[in-house]
This record gives sequence, C-alpha cells and structure tokens, in this order.
Amino acid sequence: MVTKLPSVDILIVGMGWTGGILAKELSVTGLTIAVLERGGPHSTQNDFNVPQIRDELRFSQRSDLLMDTAKDTLTIRNKPSEDALPMRRLGSFLPGEGVGGAGVHWNGHTWRWPDADLQVRTMYEQRYGKNYIPPDMPLQDWGVTYKELEPYYDKFEYTAAISGKAGNLKGQIQQGGNPFEAPREREYPVPPLIDSYAMKLFSKAATDLGYHPFPRPTANSSRPYTNPDGSKIGQCQYCGFCERFGCESNAKGSPHITVIPIALSKPNIELRTYSWVQKILLDSTRTKTTGVTYVNVLTGEEFEQPAELVILCAYGLWNTHLMLLSGIGKPYDPETQTGTVGKNYCYQGGAGVSLFFEGRNFNPFMTTGGLSSVIDDFHANWNFDRGPYGYIGGSTVSAGSSSGRPITYRPVPPGTPQWGTEWKKATAKWYQGALQIGTSSSVMPHRYNYLDLDPTYRNRFGQPLMRMTFDFKANDAKMNRHGAELCGQIGKAMSPTIMSTPAPRLTWSVVPYQTTHNTGGTIMGTDPANSVVNKYLQSWDVSNLFVMGASVFAHNSSYNPTGPVGALAYRAADTIREMYLKNPGPLM
Repeated sequence: MVTKLPSVDILIVGMGWTGGILAKELSVTGLTIAVLERGGPHSTQNDFNVPQIRDELRFSQRSDLLMDTAKDTLTIRNKPSEDALPMRRLGSFLPGEGVGGAGVHWNGHTWRWPDADLQVRTMYEQRYGKNYIPPDMPLQDWGVTYKELEPYYDKFEYTAAISGKAGNLKGQIQQGGNPFEAPREREYPVPPLIDSYAMKLFSKAATDLGYHPFPRPTANSSRPYTNPDGSKIGQCQYCGFCERFGCESNAKGSPHITVIPIALSKPNIELRTYSWVQKILLDSTRTKTTGVTYVNVLTGEEFEQPAELVILCAYGLWNTHLMLLSGIGKPYDPETQTGTVGKNYCYQGGAGVSLFFEGRNFNPFMTTGGLSSVIDDFHANWNFDRGPYGYIGGSTVSAGSSSGRPITYRPVPPGTPQWGTEWKKATAKWYQGALQIGTSSSVMPHRYNYLDLDPTYRNRFGQPLMRMTFDFKANDAKMNRHGAELCGQIGKAMSPTIMSTPAPRLTWSVVPYQTTHNTGGTIMGTDPANSVVNKYLQSWDVSNLFVMGASVFAHNSSYNPTGPVGALAYRAADTIREMYLKNPGPLM
C-alpha cells in the first residue's frame, strides 16, 4: 500500500554536490523543501575519524562508500549487436552511495571547461569546416558560454576550497598557472599544494620540451580555510587516503562539510535518507510532474510525495535511468537517431606509461588526491592544430601520485612475474622509485554510444535496469594514441632507468578502474529536437522538472566534470529562484 504524504513546494532527489547546492540556495525562498537520498548519512566525526578511515581493505577494496552492485547495477555491452550483462562488481567507475554522494570519496580535481568545450561544434566548424566532424558524431553546443558560467565557476571554487594558481587573470597570463585557461576574475581561494619530487621531475622535463606545466587545481586545501558560507575547511595532511575515502581532517572540499550542513540548518528543509525514488509522476497532460514515488529501503514502505517542483540531483547515470523509467521524453534510438533520453553517453579516454628510477625516493605514501603537475598544451590550447591528427577534443598530461597504499600501489617493471619471490623483490625495490605519466582525454559522442532500458534484467523492485552501450571509437583511438606518444616523449626526457611501453586505451572494458566521469543521457541544448533539457536545465517536456549533474553534458572533456557540475547547479539555482518561481512555466 502506498502512503500519500502532504505536498511540498520543492522536492530534490539526491543529496550530493548538486542536491546540497540547490537545497542551500533555494532555502532562502522559505518554501518547503524535501530531499530524498537513497543512501545513509555521512559525517567526518562518525565515519571518517582516525584510525578507522585509514582502512584500505574496507574502503578501497570492499568499497564501503560506494554503490553496492548487489542492490543496484546496470548492464554493459560494447556494441548494440551484443547481449548486455549486469555489472556484478565495481570496476571502471565508482558511483558514491549516501549523503554527499561521490563528492565524499572524490579526489577533488576541479576544472573550468572553456568555450572550446561549451561551444564545441561551432568552434570546430569555424576552424576546420563542417566536413571535419564525422557523420556518426552527434556533436552539439551546450547552449551556454564560458562568460555566462564564469561567476558560477568562481562560486563553486570558493565553496569547495580549490587549491590552485590562476593562469589567466582578466586576460593577463600569470606565471605558474595554466596559460591556456579561460580568463578568470580572481585567484583561486587557496594556493597550490606543495610540489612533490615526482611533480618537479615532470615539470622540468615538460618545460625543457617547450610545454607549460602547472599544479593541478584540486579540492585538497593547502591551508585552513573558511568559505563564504562560513564552512570550516582543514589543511591537507598528505596522508594518501583520498580517493575512495572520506577526509579525516575536513581538508577535502566535499558537500557533506560545506553546502549540506548549511542547507540542513534551515527549518524549511527536510532530508529523508534511505529513500529510493522509483518514478517521477505526471499529470494527465504529461507536461507537469505531480511528485514522485519512493521506497524506504529499511522498512519496505512505499510513499507518494507530491510536489510543485521536482529537481533531479542524483548521480548522472541515475538521473537518466529515472527519466527512462518515468517515460519522460522520447528514448534515443541509434538506428533512426531520433529521441533524446539516453543520447550522447560519453566516458573518458587516456594513455599512460610507467617509469622506474634506480636510487630515487618519491615517497608515494605522502600524497593527496590532486597532487600532480599537468600540461594543458593539447586540450584548452586552441593554437594546437588537431588537423594533422584528425581528431576532435584533446588531452591533459600529468604526473604525480594519488596513492601509495600497500594493497593498491605495487608498481613493478614490465616482465616481472605476477606473484612469487621475484614479484615480492620487485615490489620492495621499486615502491619508492616508480611514477606514472598519464593522459586524460576527451570522448566525443557517437551514435552507437548510449543508455536505454535493458529488456531482460531487473532491479530489486522489478524495474528494468539501465543498459550502457559504449566503446571507444575511431576519434578516441586517434586521440589516445597521440596521448601515448606524449607520455613516451616526456617520460624519455625524464631519463628513467626503465620505462614501459606507452599504452593508449583503445577498447573499453568495465573491469579495471579508469574514471568515474560518466556524462550524457539527459543532455542540454537550445533545441528540444536534440536535447532533453534547455540551457537552464529545465526539461523541455515537463516544465516543473529540472535535471542537474553530468548527465546534461553533451560530450565529455579531458577535464574532470565536477567544475561545470557545480557551476551549472549554482546557475540553475539562481534561475529557479529569480525566474521560474516568479513565473512558473517553460523558460524557453
């Protein structure tokens, strides 16, 4: 039996970065706001204190903070002709679970995506001509510009305590920062982290080759900081327990210590944990939502929560799944290339090389999630000519470390046995003297990379699982091969004792971890014929439904997605507060 609850003014689904931002920013309206989070609560005091947080087996190997694939998963295949099978354990990507979402266990890498990403089709057509874009690549502009997002990038960076060095202040190139970044109005809120030995070696080699290294911008605070909302951020301890872990010293800008506590301090906001939303409800016209249905996963009770406005703030994949389950919008069909929901799913490519140095100590255990040096000469640098390489997009190249933990980090040279006495000797010998150079590369949309409902497999509630169809295509392969060349070039310039063969990602598998940067499925744009939401993240089909997160990205960059996720959320909050609530209805 479904229990119907009293109506609320605003209903938010998911309490991670975007849910926290929307709840905090809309709390000033005085309207009643309910937030439904399918996982449980998280706090530094109760969950991430020392020594329990430094448990590599619990958090890294057994995925304590991550989605439980025994309770929810999706099916995977590389191409439409294959049968998709359920993902039985986490591998390629790591969605979070509980209050704070993936923002609790993230590394903190934060970028501003420039117009070369946001106006991607226009800029490539202007430079290379319309025929340069392959016919199976449904590339499109996002409908917003960097200038529109700049103040919201700034707001997110100052909320999350991003450590970094500006490279372009109001059009003036700054020494030590990224010279290819779009202009910013002010410096990062916190200076960069301390350079590691590995970063210094990489930076020297890259500089000698004519490239422009700089410290990665990251939400690992280099010093104590109080953000504009009054949230206290600690100083990074370089403990080496960052990705897959909560932060013991509150030094990682995360939603559970910033926007969420501020939101929950307001009397008009109610958070309900363990509340699994199953469907968005529609009225008889199917142009308005009337609320959602959800299940309390602890008791099994079913509820209907009516609402005047619904905002989807779950992890991007689950936003798309919920739209498909609710029958909102037309599902994408790769054969006819009609429909929009599930379209333009993208992941991220890359390449890498391992270097081994006799007699050098990199102290990989003294690190944090974003401790690396990066070059952006082959992504945001619009002077870099992609024409000779024949691809669209670009790569960042970096070196440093994010973990020296004993279970996960055991680098050995090529040819080392995978077990036994010789393997043990090699792990002891090279633990201190190894480092990796890697690229993070764009993935552009392809007509046969998409999300839909699986016809065979169902979840614990009897609903179809979401099916992911994805593999790297020709454009990705060209980019990743070029990235491997760059890794090898810089690696050789660092004069290692041993260097592995630079390896590009050419075929995607769900098994090894790569990134948690899943994008697309409910993409934004200016035309309902090719997008799910408009430039304000409002559904074209259901005017009182907004969708946040990386599912609105029309492609994937070489950059991490959290910067524009946060910026777009702050912009949507302003839009809802200043425009939509004053005159509810379609904004475009």
